[in-house]
Amino acid sequence: MKPVQVSRLISAPLNQVFQTIADVRNFKVAVPHITDVQFLTDQQFGKGTRFVETREMKGRVEKVELEVTEYQENACVRLVSDAGGTIWETEFVVSQMPGGVELKMRMDILPHTLLAKVITPFIRGIVAKGVESDMDAVKTYCESESRRAV
Repeated sequence: MKPVQVSRLISAPLNQVFQTIADVRNFKVAVPHITDVQFLTDQQFGKGTRFVETREMKGRVEKVELEVTEYQENACVRLVSDAGGTIWETEFVVSQMPGGVELKMRMDILPHTLLAKVITPFIRGIVAKGVESDMDAVKTYCESESRRAV
């Protein structure tokens, strides 16, 4: 299945953008429809961190367990979840560019059950809209925080 890919140019310091997407505690603050995060590991940051994220989506509450499987300071972070018969692998990459920080997100959607293989193509558009919303929220948050720091 074709991955979901989104990018944003953010007028904020690279470290701030990275810390917003790499630390789920910051991501929760930036993305308003994330209502709770419960850690499943003692560690709350970096590779090996596991947590349950609770989101409100269209009046419904959804919980998903995620694990940070890759972490490179100020460069990239990868999260993986196995939910609903599908592996959701999300990678965020930050790069300093003229005019700001480019934040790229790529989500690979890998259904592995028959039901998921049937349903997932129909929900890809909904997932893509949700990802766009998250990226817009991160951009708004980082730029707002950056202006406050000046």
